[in-house]
Amino acid sequence: MARLFEPAVSSISAFGKSSSAALSFPTADSLKVSTSFSPSNVNTSVLVWSSSSAWGKKNTKRSRNADIIVPSSLLMEERGAGSDQHALTIIRENFRGAFEHSLSDTAGRAVEAPIATSRVPLLDEEDEIWMAMRAEARIDSEQEPALASYLYSTILAHRSLERSLAFHLGNKLCSVTFLSTQLVSVIIDTIMEDNTIRSSIRADIVAVKDRDPACISYSQCLLNFKGFLALQAHRVAHRLWSQGRQSLALAIQSRVSEVFHVDIHPAAKIGSGILFDHATGVVVGETATIGNNVSILHHVTLGGTGSMGGDRHPKIGDGVLIGAGATILGPICVGEGAKIGAGSVVLNDVPPHTTAVGNPARLVGGKQRPAELKDIPSETMDHTSFISIWSDYVI
Repeated sequence: MARLFEPAVSSISAFGKSSSAALSFPTADSLKVSTSFSPSNVNTSVLVWSSSSAWGKKNTKRSRNADIIVPSSLLMEERGAGSDQHALTIIRENFRGAFEHSLSDTAGRAVEAPIATSRVPLLDEEDEIWMAMRAEARIDSEQEPALASYLYSTILAHRSLERSLAFHLGNKLCSVTFLSTQLVSVIIDTIMEDNTIRSSIRADIVAVKDRDPACISYSQCLLNFKGFLALQAHRVAHRLWSQGRQSLALAIQSRVSEVFHVDIHPAAKIGSGILFDHATGVVVGETATIGNNVSILHHVTLGGTGSMGGDRHPKIGDGVLIGAGATILGPICVGEGAKIGAGSVVLNDVPPHTTAVGNPARLVGGKQRPAELKDIPSETMDHTSFISIWSDYVI
């Protein structure tokens, strides 16, 4: 990130880092669009803040050439965000955060794993997960220059995890007629209205990082794990559905299905700390509910039976693990801490802390005295330990 700001930082460095505290950040009048500067990783126009108009008469001569260069990616998330004055206000806030980080961050510093937390940070607290993501993105951009512009516009240009996620989802889900600017605005407004969504985003990130060994960093979860992205889009669609904005909620659901191949009805209720591992082919019906701390693999269906309306989809308890290709049909309950084996077809209630496997599914240990699970399946991600008890079949 520091390299992206190098023209600005190098011209200011003569005043010393301590002088940054005295900087007056730009007003709407001092912002102007310029095409005179085009760094290699910014292909469009940039915003220039003329420091000579902001530092006062004492430093005017000294700082006349010390213009602050703001790459246009800072503007991308705010297009269509309302009035020009409102957009400029947001740009100033983005600029402040990005500029301060460019001065204070040490290139190549080690990334420390944050404390696993799903709590929404207070205004005077650092968001540890977000700070870890930014540090990871800086290191990745230095190691892979081809990704520098992508990482900057998606993560480093934003002042919060919520804005980064909204920008990324908006660009993933947009189409020729469903513009990214409109989507970004809808997503960020919806997320910021609801602290439950904000805390769930962080809990989901921690769940992916902790349970999926293929997830090498928090930033990779945000950027590349479509199960996580599909789930966050659903959280937005679900809130819109709850507000009576059903047409928009269904439009987002449709785009999620097309882009990520994950089909979750906007009315479905999903808890926090969820892992959709691989996620391709996951289907969750309208009246389904999923508790907290649940892990679901690809090609899982939580479906209804028949064409009747009303409550017709499964209810999944906390801590449940559902293996790949499992089908759970009807308004049945899968109890807390239960495990559903891969490829199973479940048509009846599954008691808490038991394992159901097969087609049709039956309980490991038998219906009368089923084997009780000691650990939380969604956390251990153990899919096969029941085999020796369930069957002596060997290929």
